[in-house]
Amino acid sequence: MKISISTFTQTGQSHGYKRRLEFALLSFCLITFLWLGVSIGASDVNLLLPIESLYSSLLGTLEPSITQSVVLNIRLPRVIMALLVGAALAVSGASLQGVCRNPLADPGLLGISAGAAVGAVMMILFANHVPFLHVAGPYAVSVAAFAGAAIATFSVYSLAQVNGDIQIPTFLLAGVAINALAGAIIGGLSFVADDQALRLITFWMMGSLASATWTSVAISAPTLAIAMFAIYRKRHALNLILLGEANARFTGIDVEKVKTQLLWLNALSVGMAVAFSGIIGFIGLVVPHILRMSSDTNYRYLIVNSALPGAALLALADLGSRMLIAPAELPIGILTSLIGAPFFIGLLIQQKRRAGFSL
Repeated sequence: MKISISTFTQTGQSHGYKRRLEFALLSFCLITFLWLGVSIGASDVNLLLPIESLYSSLLGTLEPSITQSVVLNIRLPRVIMALLVGAALAVSGASLQGVCRNPLADPGLLGISAGAAVGAVMMILFANHVPFLHVAGPYAVSVAAFAGAAIATFSVYSLAQVNGDIQIPTFLLAGVAINALAGAIIGGLSFVADDQALRLITFWMMGSLASATWTSVAISAPTLAIAMFAIYRKRHALNLILLGEANARFTGIDVEKVKTQLLWLNALSVGMAVAFSGIIGFIGLVVPHILRMSSDTNYRYLIVNSALPGAALLALADLGSRMLIAPAELPIGILTSLIGAPFFIGLLIQQKRRAGFSL
């Protein structure tokens, strides 16, 4: 059977059109949820509010209304933080799944989020009893969370190393062990916490973007952007690792170096994200998994396409957390789990049926 060059050209054009269409749809969803997040709130619902607020801010001669001040100083930084954190978690999940060659790998499974939680809980509990901890000011919890994520990553990395190589099965088991240890530490600290500290711990463990400000956005945005771009630069190495580590080494890829670099980049990204938002689950697990089922697994597109729906999904979840029980606020981690867990279970059932098994 002869296959002409035109057949390959048409196939390539078809894949290119599909990828552009997918990117356009994901971008449209992201912009839509960004607009809704800024327009809708407990104080007002006005879809023209972003334009009015921007006009008032640029004009400079008009006194902005209270609602416009809320948009510019509360809603907008909060939505931007949701986009940053959602994109970072989704990109982290996609890259970790590639490194581990396991679709169930995510920052929560590998203990990075749990380590950040231990650092934050310890700071919440002991900040008032140790004078020098006040140096970090209002970002003390964020600094402690980032330090906890780094320590957890170093622990998992050390346990997974065997003769200088990172063993993936040991890596995953080490993450499970760190998660269990962190859960025990958090449980013990919560047991001795007073009522006020316990409320803060509980709310932080469930995730929240309520503390987002322009300062926190300015601190987190450069770090998260650099980390995600650095992960994207490893896209070719990830594609080769998916074909097998032996094949990747044969092409000249230093597999262990790539694994180490990606592990620390994910620690930086997830640690910074968790530090400013608390623990938010299922974004890094569900988003890359859905994209792998709906399109190809080429990391040249998968990383970018993971960032867009990750950001959009967290922005939508944040809008729901603000509006479902307004004027009170529902922890955002509850919503992402309520959305993500059933959806992921449905995907697993669908995969079982495709494989010929019944539930």
